[in-house]
Amino acid sequence: MAEKVVLAFSGGLDTSFCTVYLREEKNFDVITATIDTGGLSNEELEYIENRSRELGAVKHYFVDAKREIFDEIISYIIKANALYQGVYPLMCSDRYVIGKHIVEIAKKENAKAVAHGCTGAGNDQVRIDVTVNSLAPDLKIFAPTRELGMRREQEIEYLERRGFKVKSETKKYTINENIFGRTISGSEIDENKAPNEEAWVLTKITKREPESVKINFEKGVPTAVNGKQMYGVDLLHKLNQIAGAHGYGRGLYIEDETFGIKGYQAFEAPGLLLLIEAHRSLENLVLTHHQLNLKNQLGNVYADLSFRGLFYEPVMRDIEKFIDSTQEVVSGEVTMRLQEMSVMQESVTSPYSLINEKIARYAQAAGWKGSEAEAFIKIYGLQQRIAWSRKKPDI
Repeated sequence: MAEKVVLAFSGGLDTSFCTVYLREEKNFDVITATIDTGGLSNEELEYIENRSRELGAVKHYFVDAKREIFDEIISYIIKANALYQGVYPLMCSDRYVIGKHIVEIAKKENAKAVAHGCTGAGNDQVRIDVTVNSLAPDLKIFAPTRELGMRREQEIEYLERRGFKVKSETKKYTINENIFGRTISGSEIDENKAPNEEAWVLTKITKREPESVKINFEKGVPTAVNGKQMYGVDLLHKLNQIAGAHGYGRGLYIEDETFGIKGYQAFEAPGLLLLIEAHRSLENLVLTHHQLNLKNQLGNVYADLSFRGLFYEPVMRDIEKFIDSTQEVVSGEVTMRLQEMSVMQESVTSPYSLINEKIARYAQAAGWKGSEAEAFIKIYGLQQRIAWSRKKPDI
């Protein structure tokens, strides 16, 4: 009996090639696994399952992981305000869930190996390989496209020689779509130019008039839009529609890759970016200066490790515990104003607000006298005064 391999399968060219190669050249019984992280229609899912069967896979698994991704990943991206390099909302993080599920399927099937269709140039190979090596170090990992250095033309020729048709559509851009939104590369983007308007789908501008949207949070997690209770995935989809109609949520930046090079990347994530901005506004109302300062630092560390393939590094769970402790008071309502590809905070309310007019009110002393403020200022700046006097002794 042939050994089994579980292949993360999208039905595209690379994973189609991997299915046939692993079956014919490596003599594996190939089990394909499609982990739905968002962005796939029912028609696409049906095509993927039929494609798996056509290519000779012995079994096909489908896992709907959208809710899992929101609970375990997106909710923490929101709570941490985690943006890689201050820009990118970690839309690549679904790879960790893909890696985890192919490991679980491999254990269920008593398979000794897993496989994926990543090339040797991208970041996704790091995220999946490190995940598998961490969760199941005994599993072998096969990545035929990477190992053989196959070009697209060579993969097409390999499949067609064996009687497998390949879709002839030519794509201007390389697109990855999931629950987070869409990432876009290729064509003029690789030439350090802004994408043509045709590249944008989620942020196609259809509204010119300003629009306000109310978002409710409970312990840092969004729970309602404009007064309607909604769960994470549906709420994110709703905000994609609302914010995207104003063209908000586009990004174009130079990305520091895991392999030490830099690359151009475009993305659109209107709902997620709006949630992060609204969440940050609420935190500014309810968290202390020192909480915000430390949390911002840890949020940057969290984003960097998540981007670079180390989602299962133990310190990530430590950071999440700290973040959760700060979110105990991050509940309230935020009103954001959308207009012409931008967003602005309109109002923020919370029962945990640190603005308490009974104790102190901005621009009006309350609870202390003017003479007490004057004395505080003299003491507060004393060390700076002494340090400056070393340069100018006459002061």
